[in-house]
Parts: sequence; structure tokens; C-alpha cells
Amino acid sequence: MSTTRNIDFLSKKTFAYIFSGSLFIISILSFFINGLQLGIDFTGGSVYEIHYDQSVDLDKMRNALEQQGFADANLQHFGSSQEVLLRLKPVTDISQKQLTEKVQSITDSSQAQPGEIRRVEFVGPQVGEDLINNGGLALLFAFIGVMIYVSIRFEWKLSVAAIVALFHDSIITMGFFSVFGWEFDLTVLSAILALVGYSTNDKIVIYDRIREITRTTRIQSMNEIINLAINETLSRTILVSFTVFLTLLALVFLGGKIIHGFAIAMLIGVIKGTYSSIYIGSALALSFGLSREDLMPAKKDATLDQLP
Repeated sequence: MSTTRNIDFLSKKTFAYIFSGSLFIISILSFFINGLQLGIDFTGGSVYEIHYDQSVDLDKMRNALEQQGFADANLQHFGSSQEVLLRLKPVTDISQKQLTEKVQSITDSSQAQPGEIRRVEFVGPQVGEDLINNGGLALLFAFIGVMIYVSIRFEWKLSVAAIVALFHDSIITMGFFSVFGWEFDLTVLSAILALVGYSTNDKIVIYDRIREITRTTRIQSMNEIINLAINETLSRTILVSFTVFLTLLALVFLGGKIIHGFAIAMLIGVIKGTYSSIYIGSALALSFGLSREDLMPAKKDATLDQLP
């Protein structure tokens, strides 16, 4: 008795297209309206993490900074109302030590009790510009590398579907950071790069199974073949994704502030990557007109068999 599941995933492809298309459009609009909250790695400037023993009134602190010439200061609570994350754009004509002392004096004067600066980061504007350029190039080269690989390994309709689904995963993951105003720094970019490989691997497993079923069975309908391939690889897909999900969940809550952005990006990306491998990547190939003939091995020229 066969234990293969028989879930009709492709019957939900219209809903999946609408759902994914909506998230994609929201992400793109948010990029134009909100942009990305680029971290100190990319923008240059200074970041201060300050701890207080009491809740912090951000409005008072912001007013105090504005009066001292820091009108562009970015303030937010970080983890709790007692933790403050302060970002400043690059300041010239003052040493980093003097700037830190000035910032501490201003912030302490705005609160009932002085605080403790627990973390200070400084990145020069030129370094920040170089990092954002290099980060963009790294992401571009990753996509180009995947495009070349899947183009060599699979028929073009599957290749294009994989690239579109991969682009979909990356844009929507970054869209979450734009919509919710989360900081986008080097750790988040590294997570996006890792997701390019993770998401591609998931899709390749399903595509390989589609090709195997096409060449070893008499099933004529590509709809049935793709559904069978997804069902046969579903256990592997879910188990791998769930294992990674649990690890990332632990990192989100227990990994500390330094890798929090990385863990969040990976968590969203793994969920989106798994979803797109099941509902988007293969469905797109079918929408592009994938047929049995596209996946069958090329026939040898009959005249070659007649040669001595």
C-alpha cells in the first residue's frame, strides 16, 4: 500500500500568486516610502547603547540632543524601556572620545538618573559607502551564480521559475525589514546571502524529482507529475526547514542582540523559502508551459547508430 501523500498543491496556485504578489508589491512600495533602516555598517556614524535603571523618556532625550546640535539623532527603545539605542550621523571636528563624553552628558541631563553606555560603535562615512557597495555586489554575484548554475542544470522554464521564486524570497524578506523599520546591517545582508543558497537547494530537490518522475513513469499530466514530486519530497522539505526553524528560533530569543537581525532575517527567509519551494517555484514552471517533452532526454541522431 502506497504511503505517498496526495495533496493537490497546484490547485492553490492562484491563491499563492495573489498572496505572494501582494507581499511583493507591499515590499516594493515600502522600499520607496520607508526605505531600509540602514545600520551603522552602511551609513557611517556612531551608535550608542545606553542602559538606565528606570524607564527612559525618549522625547526629553531627543529635545536635549536637538538643543545641543544633534537634530538628526535617531532614538529608540532597544529590548525594553530602560534600554536606548542612539544613532548619530558622522560628526566632524571632534574626536570619538569627546563625542562619546558629550553624548553621555546630554543624555544623562535629560533623565532623572545617569545611564551607562554599554556599547559604542563608530564607522567612517567612506567605510560605510564601501560596505554598501560591496554588499550590493555580493548579492548581485550570488544571484548571477545561481542563475548560471540552474540554467546549466535544468530546462529554461524551470530555471526561470527558480530565479523568479528566489528573487521573490529575497525581496519579501527585506520588505519585512522595511515595513517594520528594523535595522538592516551587515548581519542581515549575510542572512540574505545565506538564504539564496538555502532556498535554491530546496527548489533543486523538487526539480530533480520532477525530472525523475517524468522520465520513469507514464503519467502524462505535468500537473500530476509536479504534485507527485512535491508530495514525495514534502517530508524532507518540512523536516529540514523545521530543524532550521527551531535553531533560528533559539537564536532569536537567546542569541543576543548582535545576531538578532541575522536570526530574524533567516527565520523569515526559511519560512518564505519553504513556502515558495512548495507553492511558487514549481507552479511558475507550469505556468510557463513546462511539458513532458521539455524534461525528456535528448534523442540521439539515428544516423549515428548506423555508423560502423
